[in-house]
Amino acid sequence: MSFELKTHLEEIISLTDQEFEHIAAHFKSKNLKKHQYLIQEDEFVHNIYFVVKGLLKAAFTDANGKEYIIQFAMENWWLSDFRAFYGNVKSITNISCLENSELLYISKENLGKLCQESHKMEHFFRVKGNFGYVALQQRILSLLSSSPKERFEQLALQYPQLMQRVSKTILAAYLGISRETLSRLAAKV
Repeated sequence: MSFELKTHLEEIISLTDQEFEHIAAHFKSKNLKKHQYLIQEDEFVHNIYFVVKGLLKAAFTDANGKEYIIQFAMENWWLSDFRAFYGNVKSITNISCLENSELLYISKENLGKLCQESHKMEHFFRVKGNFGYVALQQRILSLLSSSPKERFEQLALQYPQLMQRVSKTILAAYLGISRETLSRLAAKV
């Protein structure tokens, strides 16, 4: 299966080759082209995805057609509409590819089986869930209390590779600022 997945799992848990083969059997692969949707609004979501290669964005579009970028996902990140996945409700987000992407995915059924069979995997997903919750909380607090300059500097410091891979228009939308403001901030760096 994927060397990248095994390496990623082993950042948190140790695995024998046999354990990894058992884990990998629960995943399937999917390749998408740039601009293709992984998940579209108003559909049920049955999988969570691990990004082997590529870059995706998750966005919400309000009733007036304004898009709000919730998150990006690049190599070694997990992505889904988690509200839809865990809540058995239809998605409220669109997840699309900003680059050609190679993904591994696991269904809700297989995730449940795997975590029931393996304490290590249950631990892994609990830790990843905690990290995701902390990252989301930091993003919300940043949007609420940081200036555009501070948000830009934090993003540039935390994810410098993202700055090279995403258009200024998309980065500005993610930061909640205009493209012109982003250009001014980027020029000062």
